[in-house]
Amino acid sequence: MNELALLGIHHVTAVTGQAAENLRFYTRVLGLRLVKKTVNQDDVSAYHLFYADAVGSPGTDVTFFDWSHLPPHQPGHGDIARIALRVDSREALAWWSEWLNRHSVPGIEPGEYAGCEALLFRDPEGQRLALVVDGGVPGGRPWERSPVPASYQIKGIFGVTIVVRALEPTVHVLTEVLGFRPREERSVGFRQAIYETGPGGPGTVVVVEERADLPRAQLGAGGVHHVAFRVPDDATHRAWRGRIARAGIPVTPQIDRYYFRSLYFREPGGVLYELATDGPGFTTDEDVEHLGERLSLPPFLEPLRAEIEANLRPIELVES
Repeated sequence: MNELALLGIHHVTAVTGQAAENLRFYTRVLGLRLVKKTVNQDDVSAYHLFYADAVGSPGTDVTFFDWSHLPPHQPGHGDIARIALRVDSREALAWWSEWLNRHSVPGIEPGEYAGCEALLFRDPEGQRLALVVDGGVPGGRPWERSPVPASYQIKGIFGVTIVVRALEPTVHVLTEVLGFRPREERSVGFRQAIYETGPGGPGTVVVVEERADLPRAQLGAGGVHHVAFRVPDDATHRAWRGRIARAGIPVTPQIDRYYFRSLYFREPGGVLYELATDGPGFTTDEDVEHLGERLSLPPFLEPLRAEIEANLRPIELVES
């Protein structure tokens, strides 16, 4: 058993080509809070938008790079195929079905996710999403100004589905390097295996699908860039970097993202993983009442604010 333990999923980062519409959908339809409006630190011409619970708790963030130059995402293997989000109950799911239909959300269909009752749908750019009943397990903090009633609000990330050409190499890294535990393997027309980490259950789930029949995915708008897993602190983060490197996996140095620290590496199926620390958090440069209301820049980019703002397309913030 791994002496280290990941706490679960920290965030999932996807791609939008339509930042203003993305902002409208994730705040006014899905009812999440924009907790940070910043830029991609490696490409400051692009927004990086963070949607989460009321306070930006780790495990509740769905984030987007605004890359309007990319074509639509082409699904395939080497892909994060679905982001599954948590709701409390079957009653919440029924409310969401009516709400999403009222807002003409595409691709709505009842289904299941990792053995739990779910509602499958897509965002306006084709991003594959699910709302999954988590049985009332404690989650993120409700946002009082959400258009969604508190009892029905999204509580965080339930899990992600990754699609790979061959199951075994991906599973080896998940279990032998990252310490995930197998929960179930089944056939759903192809091999599908479910894993969990940390305490297990909602917020810790990775579903792996083996799809050698599919072409290689091509990242674009409506696709997912990476999934990040939670690490509690810097010391544990450094220990994880050593463990990954000793396993022979190329891994970046620790990168200070200001709101958290990050490591990045690709698993054998081609999916990009990040390990992110839980802190310092989004209140580092904004108080909790005003999260996401202005363009936030880390200190090393602050001297370039005028230039950065001049090169960004204006987006109208949704009144919250």
